Amino acid sequence: MDMPVNTFKQRLCSGEAQIGLWLGLADAYCAELAANAGFDWLLIDGEHAPNDLRGMLGQLQAVAPYPSHPVIRPVIGDTALIKQVLDIGAQTLLVPMVESAAQAQALVSAIHYPPKGVRGVGSALARASRWNSIAGYLDKADEQMCLLVQIENREGLANLDAIAAVEGVDGVFIGPADLSASMGHRGNPGHPEVQAAIEDAIARIRQAGKAAGILSADPALARRYIELGAAFVAVGVDTTVLMRGLQSLAAAFKGSAAPASAAGAIY
Repeated sequence: MDMPVNTFKQRLCSGEAQIGLWLGLADAYCAELAANAGFDWLLIDGEHAPNDLRGMLGQLQAVAPYPSHPVIRPVIGDTALIKQVLDIGAQTLLVPMVESAAQAQALVSAIHYPPKGVRGVGSALARASRWNSIAGYLDKADEQMCLLVQIENREGLANLDAIAAVEGVDGVFIGPADLSASMGHRGNPGHPEVQAAIEDAIARIRQAGKAAGILSADPALARRYIELGAAFVAVGVDTTVLMRGLQSLAAAFKGSAAPASAAGAIY
């Protein structure tokens, strides 16, 4: 069996934005629906959604037959947890709350096998190697790993240049929700001060030669970030898409007002 190629990582430097969707429903059937819809990448959220390791495994398996690339966000950038997520077959991680270059360097080490890193070697037990059915997996795996680090507070923003300079960091994702809260504008990512910080961050990430990413359910903002050169942009969240659809359907038959879409909304 051949080594799966990380096409998401390959395309990060192409100059064309990859369009993604956040998966918070924590269900393999729903993940497959999203993959069938044609998104370039899908974020399986282990930070805020009720996902455990087996649930994430099921979603990886459901998405596997489709071109959509699965990205897993673990609840924290813990080395042992990262080892488990990689062993079930994830090749791209988005790690939340990265605040320093030292933290980013530790994450680079966590996703690579020795001698480059500290990832535990147990490939005979791992779906990632197809239980040792991929010839030379241990020699090929590191090249296909993609690390995205999430900057989402003032400290991370202050250390952005140093974080982006870390070799092995493939992309930097700006988290608008926590960033706006950190800047004193909780619930208002569209605030001019927050938007100025985001636009400056995208420029600095690109100047460092790394891919910039972000999430925004506001179509105008999402398109603005793409224009600025963001390479991976999530344009919605499955829970929100479903809830708004359900609310609109109920409102249409009950004679009530449909929910309004808030400008500048993250989710």
